Amino acid sequence: MSNADAVIATLRSEFDDLAGLSSRFSDQQLAAPTAAEEWDVSQVLSHLGSGAEINQNTLRVSLEGKPNPGIEFNKAIWARYDAADPRDRLEWFLAANEALTQSFESLGEETRQSLKIDTGYLPAPVDVAGFATARLNELALHSWDVRVGFDPAATVTPAATAHLLALSSDVVGYTGRPETLDGLAAVIAVKTTDPGQSFTLTLGDKISAAPGAPEQADGTLTLPAEAWLRLVTGRLKAQHTPDGITATGVVDLNLLRQVFPKF
Repeated sequence: MSNADAVIATLRSEFDDLAGLSSRFSDQQLAAPTAAEEWDVSQVLSHLGSGAEINQNTLRVSLEGKPNPGIEFNKAIWARYDAADPRDRLEWFLAANEALTQSFESLGEETRQSLKIDTGYLPAPVDVAGFATARLNELALHSWDVRVGFDPAATVTPAATAHLLALSSDVVGYTGRPETLDGLAAVIAVKTTDPGQSFTLTLGDKISAAPGAPEQADGTLTLPAEAWLRLVTGRLKAQHTPDGITATGVVDLNLLRQVFPKF
């Protein structure tokens, strides 16, 4: 199984799980708060549904050899979802994400390996595995936003975590806020479990993370891989922090929560 195959299979399982949960939601549950603090459940589903439609069109025009239509196309879809009522947002999400998932699944082996996709926001086209992983990042993390509102112990699924862990190095540069450090500069050795991986987290005027352990570190942070994903995307508040996280040296979880606020 290629990486594209594995990511597409995980997209299917993530969607089926969220669809099975959300399709039973009452009107009250659709209005319930989520970990995405400014959005209720229907608004998170709206974000995922509109994103599915945009991704579907991006995939279609790439297959046709056409350029990405750009932000104006996206704005029209966002406006339609924003104006919809919560029940329509749910139904549109279910339909749009099923259509996108089927489109990924229908890609032949050669296309999965060779197709280049212009996302409209990255500096260069990406392959199918990269495009599907970006969608998995959205789906898995926002699915957690919904699920944790009903289950405080919810975690990002192991299958999604395994695919998204490598992406976390790129995410850190976008989500980190150096102004919260008050001049602190430090190198942190990050060790994840389930799966195990090492990162070098650099705090300072710029915040970055790179695969591999540092030669020297000012502190260490050991935590489950899914918790690392949630930390760097602003989803590791105290009430959603699992047991067993260890920190030494200059590492302070409360500080890191400020460095990585909700993105």
